[in-house]
Amino acid sequence: MKQSVLVVNCGSSSLKLALFDENENELASAKAERLNETDAFAGIDGDNLTIALPAGASHRQALQALVTALRERQLMTDAPASVGHRVVHGGETFREAVLVNNSVIKGINRCAGLAPLHNPVNIAGIEATGELFPDTPQVAVFDTAYHQTLAPRAYLYALPEAYYRDWSVRRYGFHGISHFFMANEAARRLGKTPATTSIISAHLGNGCSICAIKDGLSVDTSMGLTPLEGLVMGTRSGDVDPGLFEYLSTQGVSLKEVHKVLNHESGLLGISGQTNDMRTLCDLADHGHEPSALAIEIFCFRLAKYVGAMMASLSHLDALVFTGGIGENSSRVRKKTLSHLGLLGFNLDTDMNEHHGGYTDGRIDTADSRFPVLVIPTNEELVIAREARRLATSI
Repeated sequence: MKQSVLVVNCGSSSLKLALFDENENELASAKAERLNETDAFAGIDGDNLTIALPAGASHRQALQALVTALRERQLMTDAPASVGHRVVHGGETFREAVLVNNSVIKGINRCAGLAPLHNPVNIAGIEATGELFPDTPQVAVFDTAYHQTLAPRAYLYALPEAYYRDWSVRRYGFHGISHFFMANEAARRLGKTPATTSIISAHLGNGCSICAIKDGLSVDTSMGLTPLEGLVMGTRSGDVDPGLFEYLSTQGVSLKEVHKVLNHESGLLGISGQTNDMRTLCDLADHGHEPSALAIEIFCFRLAKYVGAMMASLSHLDALVFTGGIGENSSRVRKKTLSHLGLLGFNLDTDMNEHHGGYTDGRIDTADSRFPVLVIPTNEELVIAREARRLATSI
């Protein structure tokens, strides 16, 4: 246990923990949800008991409760050797993972305007962990850092230059930790090195993004200044005409309301009028619910368009990779998406797709497919744990 690494992932209203040993085996995982709400709850994965949280529990309270529960169950017997934190937005300040100190916390706070729902709770997680384990080095791993290799042609908007110079308005991209894992894991499965591997990585969950990875580096991605841009997502709209804002204002809809709708009431939920859960949507569609079927169709069509767009940044393609909760588990989404890409030479093996590539090391393409297609489970926590151990041992 003395060489264990604790991974802390604070979302806007959730908290996830994962504990790894020195051999990268996951010893335990736990989570808390609906934080800052009256019905907050928590639990340890594999444990049927619910951990009591006070109404409106904060991230700090949830972290303390989960660590206490891990200790009581003998899943954490010593302080971890290091702690790794997922931090959503590092702006242009942080291009890689860093050891946490006062200067780093100030830098994360300066980026809070770009991620107001996430960076403040990421800081709260760092501060609360520091109180629990005052002698343990902490490491911040940034979701935006992997995309700092984008060229100006990929990250600049066609706006007055002063917007970027004075206000840092540019495309940053997100899900970088997951896309980085895909770059390395896909290379391993293809028998190549990351530096010689180019893939398109599609991270599909409640949040969705796609990334063009050239020789191991991110060269383009679908999310932008915020995680709202790009693909259709669970409750986010993805791309919309910016003129929508002015038009809706003439209909009496405030900017605050538009922001709320685009982030929390759109995407799969908005189109279907039912749910943002892809499994439920597929079931509804199978029972004749046309709005659910349309939501799936729009989701897949937009994804296919972005696959084509990502190819503009690559000189060759070693594989298209699906990951995330939907990408890993929805054979329907993968099949429908690839049905729009026949012109590019993608061919799907139906049987391997239905088994999610489980008995083919992830491959779901046919022998005559122009490009390999892989299904690879993501593991952001492992990436964070590795970075935490690497930097902590350098002290």
